[in-house]
Amino acid sequence: MTDRQIVRGRIAGFSPWEDQFGYSRAVAAGDYVHVSGSTAWVDGRIEHEGDPYRQTLAAFGVGLTALAAYGLSAADVIRTRMYITHVRDADEVGRAHRLLFDASRPAATMVVVEGLIDSRMMVEVELDAHRVGLANSLANPANSVEGTSTP
Repeated sequence: MTDRQIVRGRIAGFSPWEDQFGYSRAVAAGDYVHVSGSTAWVDGRIEHEGDPYRQTLAAFGVGLTALAAYGLSAADVIRTRMYITHVRDADEVGRAHRLLFDASRPAATMVVVEGLIDSRMMVEVELDAHRVGLANSLANPANSVEGTSTP
């Protein structure tokens, strides 16, 4: 599995496009963590080709793994965005979203787009999370996540 590094409140190491395009998987800003668009790209390959439900679970899994590096979980997610490549997949993508977030019910948006960076990708998701006091806990050297590898 790829090493994922948190440096200065940023986490990276989930896809080759992070370095190629110059972005981080997730960034902490105060008590918020913003997770970049995540897909079913896991360990160097696209998972669950042709299955929008399982691709959505995998994509949210990537995002939730990034949040876990900050000690956050699905319960801390306050907003999600889902970009799907075909309207026929809306129900399956929504079903996966409900499975993961029914208890917390974040604000959510689903948009149909023409395509994603790889035509085998059916869905891309973004997450925003919040926890009161997160910034203080990240600033405390005893709780620092800087330079820590995550699985």
